[in-house]
Amino acid sequence: MRIPRVHADQPLSAGADCTLPSGPARHLAQVLRLGPGAEVVLFDGSGHDFPATITHSGRDGVEVRLGAPGPVEPAPRLEIHLALGVSKGERMDFALQKAVELGVTRITPLCTERSVVRLDGARLARRLDHWRGVVVSACEQSGRRRLPRLDDLQALPDWLAAGWPGGLILDPRAERALTALAPPETGVTLLIGPEGGLSEREIAQARAQGFSGVRLGPRILRTETAPLAAIALIQGLWGDLGD
Repeated sequence: MRIPRVHADQPLSAGADCTLPSGPARHLAQVLRLGPGAEVVLFDGSGHDFPATITHSGRDGVEVRLGAPGPVEPAPRLEIHLALGVSKGERMDFALQKAVELGVTRITPLCTERSVVRLDGARLARRLDHWRGVVVSACEQSGRRRLPRLDDLQALPDWLAAGWPGGLILDPRAERALTALAPPETGVTLLIGPEGGLSEREIAQARAQGFSGVRLGPRILRTETAPLAAIALIQGLWGDLGD
């Protein structure tokens, strides 16, 4: 039987007894129905997995005793920052989930001119919490021991003004293919638009901030497909895909 692996949003240390937060506690006790003596694996996002044994499990909470941490997850060979125009529900979730599985280190959701989804106030807070859950779940599933950073929603012009190294923007009309680029000296910042793509003005703004247009091929990819194809290719060329 596969040992359940869950994220605990609290510092973990070897030999400690700890009470799990409500989310993972409910999953272990009420969904998986694990009781005292069951083995689990916890990680706090700092780079280690901790084997643990449940010492108490019930509706009032779950307590575990932690073992010695496993080996630290190596630092990524290539820092990949995905800046993604917000798209509708399942498309955004899919893109986030698979980007995490492919090894991105930072994600920034963007509000763009053609964004169909408009978020503010309580609705924005709920959506950010949901996206954080998607990121955590993808780490649990894929074995990542470091959590990618998820930024708050930002307007594209404000985000561009901050300046980003290694900026790439997908453009099927670009002269250069992604495979023709030299290996990046720093990390890669990948800018992807929402369902309707980025406007010509936004593309010009990105280019003015040093972003280079690159193409993946002759086809126009959907907003949930484009980042995954690009990240997989980037990881295959310069990152750790295939290690």
